Amino acid sequence: MGLEPRSYSDAESAADLARYYALKRSVAGRSLLVAALVSLLLLVWQWYASLAFAIGVLCGVANMLAVMRTSERLVETRNALPFAFGSLLRLAGFGIVAAAVAVRGPPWSLGPFLVGFFLPLAMYAHSASRAFQRKPK
Repeated sequence: MGLEPRSYSDAESAADLARYYALKRSVAGRSLLVAALVSLLLLVWQWYASLAFAIGVLCGVANMLAVMRTSERLVETRNALPFAFGSLLRLAGFGIVAAAVAVRGPPWSLGPFLVGFFLPLAMYAHSASRAFQRKPK
C-alpha cells in the first residue's frame, strides 16, 4: 500500500522540464485562440458578455503564467515569501478587475468573466494530466 521510491533520472527530468515549458506556451496560445473564437460567437448574442469573457481569458492567462513563474522561483530559491506576496497581489488585482467588469455592466457579466478566467487553468490541468502521464514499466 505504501509508495515505493521511484528513480528519476536527469534525462527524464530534462525531458519533463522541456515538456512543461512547451505546454505552458501552447496552453497560453490555445486559450487566446479559444477566447477569440468564443468572444466572436458571444458578440452576436451580447457584446458585454463577449467583452467580459475576453477580459477574463486575458486575466486568466496572465494569472496562469504568473503562478507558474512564481512556482518556478519558489523551487529555485526555496523562499516562500515572494510566492505568498505575489499570490496576494494577484488575488487583489484580478479581484478588482472582476468587480469592475460586474459593476460596469450587468451583474451576470461576472459569469462569463469567471469562465474565461478559469479556462486557461482548466486547459492546462487537462493537457498536463495527459502530457505527464507515466507508462508503467
